[in-house]
Amino acid sequence: MRENIRQLLIKIVLPFRRKKEEWLGKFRFSIAFRISLHYLKLLIINGAVSVIIFIMLYYGAEWRSYNKKADQITENLLNVAGKPLNGVIFNPYVIDGLTLKIISKDTNSVIYNDIEKDYSDDKKFFGHITYHRENNALMPIIIISEDNEVTAGGITYKLFFQYNLEENGEKLNWLLGFMTVLYLLLVYIIIKQGKKSDKKLLEPIYEMSASANHLTVNNLHSQRLNIEGTKNELKDLANVINSMLDRIEVSYESQKQFVSDASHELRTPIAVIQGYGNLLSRWGTKDEEVLRESIEAINNEAKSMQDLVEKLLFLSRHDKKTLKLEKIKFNMCHVVEEMVKETRLVTSNRIIESPILEDIIVYGDKQALKQAIRVFIDNAVKYTRDGDTISIKCQNDDGDCVITVQDTGIGMTRKDVNNIFERFYRSDQVRNEKIYGHGLGLSIAKLIILGHTGKIKVRSQLTKGTTFIITLPRRF
Repeated sequence: MRENIRQLLIKIVLPFRRKKEEWLGKFRFSIAFRISLHYLKLLIINGAVSVIIFIMLYYGAEWRSYNKKADQITENLLNVAGKPLNGVIFNPYVIDGLTLKIISKDTNSVIYNDIEKDYSDDKKFFGHITYHRENNALMPIIIISEDNEVTAGGITYKLFFQYNLEENGEKLNWLLGFMTVLYLLLVYIIIKQGKKSDKKLLEPIYEMSASANHLTVNNLHSQRLNIEGTKNELKDLANVINSMLDRIEVSYESQKQFVSDASHELRTPIAVIQGYGNLLSRWGTKDEEVLRESIEAINNEAKSMQDLVEKLLFLSRHDKKTLKLEKIKFNMCHVVEEMVKETRLVTSNRIIESPILEDIIVYGDKQALKQAIRVFIDNAVKYTRDGDTISIKCQNDDGDCVITVQDTGIGMTRKDVNNIFERFYRSDQVRNEKIYGHGLGLSIAKLIILGHTGKIKVRSQLTKGTTFIITLPRRF
């Protein structure tokens, strides 16, 4: 039953509420107006409830008063026990609206009656309350009837009391009118004062709106919302917005730096290609040595640009959250073993060692992980000299895959270790020795490892070598 009622309310109330919201959505109301409207609604509802409670309390008090008078009449009747009741006036309160009829229970005859109009046959509410409206009166006449029995002088009498609250209703109408005027005056004062209070309360929002309206790229680093004064929810909102602006500023500066670095990296191969193009234009194609040198240089720079563009596209896909990893289960040992063989083939002047290659099943993107490990191996080759040793390990550490790439190369300073995963970062030592690179490989490798919830540890000592330890947790 309860569920049926709930479903019925959902079918009736929700569409009505939705239509109301759609209709209100066509209008633009300020927050201050909405707050005032809400206050007004609460005042009207509370006012109506207060009036109903007042009416009930008023009539309840009058009823109690008439009950006391009826009890006094009953006591007076008991005091005349044994005396004839004919002609005795028992009700001194008839002028106040209390009327009485006394009937002998034995003979069923009327002993006393000052009731002008009997409402005992009308429809009753709560057993003894009758509502009777006459002459289109604003408030109906309320008649309360009660029956008592009393024995006096050995004779049992029925007492019918009738309380006519017509005059009380007129008094109540006057009181309600006065209260309504007074309440409307109070509502007006509350709404008027509330508007001032709302404006003061919403002043931080106006300040935030004005400050946000003046935000531009040029003042993003200095313009922030005011958070001074009393702490409240709006100040908390200002703090949240300021934190968001800080993140936007960092992201914007990062994007600016990224574009600047990418432009710088692209400028060099473009300049080389233009230079050799001018050389060919000047000397023509008759000089075979110049032609061979130009073609080789242009091809190398084109490959460099292609490599850079591919790395930039990878980073762009990651930043746009469009990079997808196709994960499968595979044996990482086979991948590392294959990469060791490839490195030995193309690098004959380095000592390539693989002392530990253990079988370990990994759940991940095989090509992406291979790309990441290739970055660490290529860096080991790039930053070592002829005769240096490069050690590559693949170990099973209680279900986790641990890949170690260790070299005896030039090593890094603590500053370099803290910054090597930043995009386009290249140490001064590397630049001075003119070692080729874009500074993007380790950034890409880190993104791939993190995409597999992995971790990277770096240990390095200047002139002694560097060790990268990659841990891929067991994820099935």
